[in-house]
Amino acid sequence: MSQNIKPLNNKELQEQAPTLFTEQPHHEVSDKYHFIPTIEVIEQIKTHGFYPVSVSQANVRDEDKQGYQQHCVRFQHFEDLLTPDGNVVELLLFNSHDRTKAFTISAGIYRYVCSNGLVIADSVFESYKIKHLGDRDNDVENAVARIVAIKPKLLKKVNVFENIILNQSEKEAFVKNALPLRFDNYLELNDANDLLIPLRDEDRKDDLYTTLNVLQENLLFSNIKGYNKDTGRKFTSKKITSISKDTEINKGLWSIAEKIAFIKEPDLIAA
Repeated sequence: MSQNIKPLNNKELQEQAPTLFTEQPHHEVSDKYHFIPTIEVIEQIKTHGFYPVSVSQANVRDEDKQGYQQHCVRFQHFEDLLTPDGNVVELLLFNSHDRTKAFTISAGIYRYVCSNGLVIADSVFESYKIKHLGDRDNDVENAVARIVAIKPKLLKKVNVFENIILNQSEKEAFVKNALPLRFDNYLELNDANDLLIPLRDEDRKDDLYTTLNVLQENLLFSNIKGYNKDTGRKFTSKKITSISKDTEINKGLWSIAEKIAFIKEPDLIAA
């Protein structure tokens, strides 16, 4: 298991993602837009026992949007920080100050063996949007309460995935269905099954959950070689840095895994 995670203090948050501390919306936003500084919601979430452990903000092409771009903060509960387990349910907070992303709370799973955060499909926890009007204290409280309530369900589903064994052809079918999440149809990989090669010995397993995580890590981080079917030009994939694309890939992979689980063990997945 990896070393324990240390919560980030406000100084560290500001160093890593200054956008969290922006005090006004982008000038193009309508006067009707009710601005909420992200750091205020972070402080409210902390009062419910969840502490920020990771933060990222999107890169911007337009310097005018610097400080207003999309950002994501990941939180873990006090109890999980105190006694970390192999899989930990996280709270994920998304926001922007230019209306490109709504203020949203989602649930995720942090897998310690690969230090990887995994966003969960909405079929398990429907993302909760914090209203820019109304009682946001209540919004935060409701969202946190819902995540705490579904924690056992999430971890149970992970356990189900860990007990479903895939053969090689089933793994390859998973890859085939996952490719459109990352690559346009005019891009062809030299060998798509390279996405099944684990990056660590602990992941040399055949269960659905490990396969899901190996695929996720390779799709997001690995340099995969291929070529453009239209031009013949070769390419090497780069690490995904877009918060939106990262989330899209993670949700898509989880959805495919659920479909596989339902085919393999319909009674378990429906329980």
